[in-house]
Amino acid sequence: MKRLLIALLLIQPAHATTRIKDIAVIQNVRPNQLVGYGIVVGLNGTGDNLRSSPFTSQSIQSMLDRMGVNIRNNLMNNSQVQTKNAAAVIVTGELPAFAREGGRIDVTVSSLGNATSLEGGTLLMTPLSAADSVIYAAAQGQVSVSGFTAGGRAEKLTQGVPTAGRIANGALVERRLPIELERFKSFTLELLNPDFSTATRAADVINSYTTSTYGGRSARAKDLRSIELLRPPRLDAARFISEISELPIQPDTPARIVIDERTGTVVIGRDVKVSTVAVAHGNITVRVTEMPKVVQPAPFSRGETAIEDRTAVNAEQPDGTLFVLNGANLQSLVTGLNRMGLKPQGIIAILQAIKSAGALQAELVVQ
Repeated sequence: MKRLLIALLLIQPAHATTRIKDIAVIQNVRPNQLVGYGIVVGLNGTGDNLRSSPFTSQSIQSMLDRMGVNIRNNLMNNSQVQTKNAAAVIVTGELPAFAREGGRIDVTVSSLGNATSLEGGTLLMTPLSAADSVIYAAAQGQVSVSGFTAGGRAEKLTQGVPTAGRIANGALVERRLPIELERFKSFTLELLNPDFSTATRAADVINSYTTSTYGGRSARAKDLRSIELLRPPRLDAARFISEISELPIQPDTPARIVIDERTGTVVIGRDVKVSTVAVAHGNITVRVTEMPKVVQPAPFSRGETAIEDRTAVNAEQPDGTLFVLNGANLQSLVTGLNRMGLKPQGIIAILQAIKSAGALQAELVVQ
């Protein structure tokens, strides 16, 4: 039985439709990244080594000073705090659009020093700021770690990443983003996959809906990425965006083949076309075998036993069959490649050769 093609094929139905909200977003309505520096305490001897992580020691001293605990005089004879139950961490999170004061968001806690595990630790209150250096949230809570490390002197077992964890709803929003949707009379939709045809189709679908519902056109395709929307009078922005987002559209996809040579994955788009081309593919196998032979001297001679080298070289090349691929559509292309009984690496080589010959009417992306 021939070996079938092992590939991943993304095939869209001929009339596949999707919602506008799944292929486009509102410009400037997006989450914002937050970052902060904090201390995790309560670790069971798996924290930072303070001799090699001086910033952790300085952070502990500064924290205790703010709490009214003076330990600097006790450190005259010892330059560092001797504890392994604390670790310096970087806390990251995303502030969603329209988040209000008092809301909660998830945060990720990652070790900054040489701590071996954050399991069982508690993050102390950590301010989180955005790119404008303004504090928008504060994080604190028990760190949840999925990985673990166990072992002895001779062997150690590590599963997952024990030096990174997550705190669900661990950050409290202190400041909201200055976005007021109601004051905008127009919006801009940005396509996730820019394409002139998709932008034009989306504008036509929106105009057809607004004309029949509100008596006027509201959309205009500015370029391959942006669609400008004009909000109808006496209609609130949230309702208008909700109605527009639910409209169905058939997006256009470019003719593209994506191949990953490391894993042997081949992804072929629906609109890929191949001109009629003849393909022959074969492998040559060369075997080199070493057969050393021991040579004994003649009786009563003064010779010595020696080893004589013998090498056998054999080359085999299976019969190559010439196949004709007439890729009028995706199904014809896949059927022709499967008929050849190739492995994924052979498929990748043939697709690259067809592209070089000018017979592949599609973009070839090699990862």
